[in-house]
Amino acid sequence: MAIQHLKHGRSANASSQDAAKVRDTVTAILADVAERGDAAVAELSAKFDDWQPASFRLSEDEIAACVRSLSPGQLDDIRFAQAQVRNFAQAQRESLRDIEVETLPGVVLGHKNMPVDSVACYVPGGKFPLVASAHMGVVTAKVAGVSRIITASPPVQGRPNPAVVAAMHLGGADEIYTFGGVQAIAAMALGTQTIDPVSMVVGPGNAFVAEAKRQLFGRIGIDLIAGPSETLVIADDSVDAELCATDLLGQAEHGFNTPAVLLTNSLKLAQETMAEVERILNILPTANTAGVSWRDYGEVIVVDTLEEMVSEADRIASEHVQVMTRDPDYFLKHMKHYGALFLGPRTNVAYGDKVIGTNHTLPTGKAARYTGGLWVGKFIKTCTYQKVLTDEASAMIGSYCSRLCAIEGMTAHGEQANIRVRRYGHKDVPYGSAVPA
Repeated sequence: MAIQHLKHGRSANASSQDAAKVRDTVTAILADVAERGDAAVAELSAKFDDWQPASFRLSEDEIAACVRSLSPGQLDDIRFAQAQVRNFAQAQRESLRDIEVETLPGVVLGHKNMPVDSVACYVPGGKFPLVASAHMGVVTAKVAGVSRIITASPPVQGRPNPAVVAAMHLGGADEIYTFGGVQAIAAMALGTQTIDPVSMVVGPGNAFVAEAKRQLFGRIGIDLIAGPSETLVIADDSVDAELCATDLLGQAEHGFNTPAVLLTNSLKLAQETMAEVERILNILPTANTAGVSWRDYGEVIVVDTLEEMVSEADRIASEHVQVMTRDPDYFLKHMKHYGALFLGPRTNVAYGDKVIGTNHTLPTGKAARYTGGLWVGKFIKTCTYQKVLTDEASAMIGSYCSRLCAIEGMTAHGEQANIRVRRYGHKDVPYGSAVPA
């Protein structure tokens, strides 16, 4: 049986046209903030969020009030989630080792892993204030050793969201701002009269936030350019339609343009899942969002073999891949392109999004072909160094370097080598001439 598409989503070309419409707006906002600083941020915040506080930075008293407004149980849950993120990030950090090795007699090479000095962690607002995004950015940066961590999130219903602020604070943020959108990214990346710029901006956001990060990349570092959330459910007949439909819609509620794809080798499961999706949409409180995503971006693909499953999954290169088959580890072994894998029916994408400990800021738009998601290593610079300890080693490396520079015609580079051959190797090498072999 050939690969069957029982349901198609919106074309990649149509989605790229949507992205193009965002570009000019973002360019203008970045230029405005760069030129006018705080005044531009204030005007844009009033325009887009109807938010005009005396200061966008929250005071210690305002932060404490947000924390006090949560119940002890809510605070305990936030602390539990942050502990899981912290524990996994710490294990990842410990896997990054400084090294120093003598590669030739007298030649020592090494690298040091050093944290970025300052980072801004953005937490989206929109339909759902993503409390978990505070854990993923702030806690991970803290474990990496970043010395200045600032955060921003838009107001929700005319005020800072208490749970988001509490999560930022408990995670270890040094400065907390209540503003959002492109103006927030611009303010933190470029700096204003009252905000010192950072070296790196991380965190998910809408299309405008993603485009702002794309345009600023180079002037600052970023984690990745994250588009709409994506999920791929890979399933066989060892699971049922209710489980598949639940996991598809669990991600489709993110927004109106969230791709949710079922990939299966069971035509029966595919058909039953499509029916089950419609049943759940009749009772789901967020159906007005999830239903649009499923209608416009949902896909159902039926294949014959496990090999075809892997091939299709790698072609899709989804942000989240939920594997519910008899042998989920087969996909762990053979798949190459994914943001994160969720193996077996006992786990799911929501666990990763909220609490289990892996980071939920992941590559979208097929970026999983060339990058993973946010992790402690994203906040680390691995910088090399070299030492030459003996005259003999310098003269030996210098002779090779001299001749290689001559191949390229780079005379001044070659002379950097020649002067050391003359001084340390006691050779008579004329200026600008390659050392004889």
